[in-house]
Amino acid sequence: MSKELLQQVRLIDPNTSTDRRVDVLVVDGKIAAIEEKLVDIPADVQVQHCAGLVLGPGLMDLYSHSGEPGFEARETLDSLRQAALAGGFTRLTLLPDTHPPLDNRASVEWMQSQSSRYVPMAQLPNDQSTQYHAALPKLNYWGALTLGTQGEQMVELMELAEAGVIGFTDGKPIANTSLLRRLLDYGQVLQKPIALYCCDRSLAGGGVVRDGLEAVRLGLPGSPVIAETVPLAAVLECVAEVGTPVHLMRISTARGVERLRAAKAEGLPVTASTTWMHLLLNVTSVHAYDPSLCLDPPLGNPSDQAALIQGLQDGTIDAIAIDHTPLTYEEKTVAFAEAPPGAIGLELALPLLWQTFVASNRWSAVALWQSLSTNPAKCLHQPTPQLQLNQPTDLILFDPNLVWTLTPTTLKSRSANTPWLGHEIQGRVIKIWG
Repeated sequence: MSKELLQQVRLIDPNTSTDRRVDVLVVDGKIAAIEEKLVDIPADVQVQHCAGLVLGPGLMDLYSHSGEPGFEARETLDSLRQAALAGGFTRLTLLPDTHPPLDNRASVEWMQSQSSRYVPMAQLPNDQSTQYHAALPKLNYWGALTLGTQGEQMVELMELAEAGVIGFTDGKPIANTSLLRRLLDYGQVLQKPIALYCCDRSLAGGGVVRDGLEAVRLGLPGSPVIAETVPLAAVLECVAEVGTPVHLMRISTARGVERLRAAKAEGLPVTASTTWMHLLLNVTSVHAYDPSLCLDPPLGNPSDQAALIQGLQDGTIDAIAIDHTPLTYEEKTVAFAEAPPGAIGLELALPLLWQTFVASNRWSAVALWQSLSTNPAKCLHQPTPQLQLNQPTDLILFDPNLVWTLTPTTLKSRSANTPWLGHEIQGRVIKIWG
């Protein structure tokens, strides 16, 4: 029996919106006691002085990409799981754009079979040896909405629902509005989340940053705001008519936040997320032309970034997504405008968001944890993590002051496409229970 006493740890409970310093007794991975000061300490307990450390429920990601199957040079399921654990994510929801895609029962069942295999658990900084864990992170899968995620022909949604997908999305824009309306009609009876990415590729015109003065200064093709807002308006009109709830992925513009706020005020059944990098960065960060900053949607102007931050604070945007997108060195070592979009993020999101927003007192620690744990669960219609005594709970211990250097060898991800490569990062998850 494993007994651990975490003395004076900072406990964050996003369900009850509490943030306090307490003694926490963990027995066999379950919380056995929470006291301001635990006096009756059991025998054979391992005591850890946790001043300055943060304990909270494991994080949950709404959508990220897996390299396996089809693109194992970018990421395997094993490396993906290790990267997730190293970043504190105990639940992942993977997009269906694998090869073959998750647009049929066989592909979904194969992925599910891989979820139960034993893999090396991420070796955290305080580990003496690699641990093994079959249960974490818990993997869920989005089923495709259209065959091959090509946006042309509807898949057998009921078949995928019966196979156990958590919800439906292509993770890509669906340009055919008539098809989109039919998908919402069919999806209504399945009562599973439907996630949509609003982007008009023809209007975007190959833009790699948001259109504006900074794009002109950089000499890079800009993507206009209407590339997001025109399809967003169409989706909201479809939702208003059909009534099927949807989750809006990758909101990235100030105007998109305005439209979303108005839709929620009207009572439309929509939730929304933005990605962690769009909260931290904007187009002015592209001055070094680092291809890791080529994203989809592209980085916005400072006004877009400010609107996203405000939207998250006032509840217009519900959650932060990681959208972890591993790409090989060869794929990303090209000119900025020619690079495939995307960056890794599972190992970096918590420490960088904490330092930018919590350490600066712009956000509360509870608000950040809610955006990365309970709110994603609500968007996916899943139970939220509960910090209850003697109940199974995924827990992470986070050291916001631990400094480490980000290199390909310190990353658990197989890919290293991130603008923070070579930088010192402050904050790291040092232990996980689950």
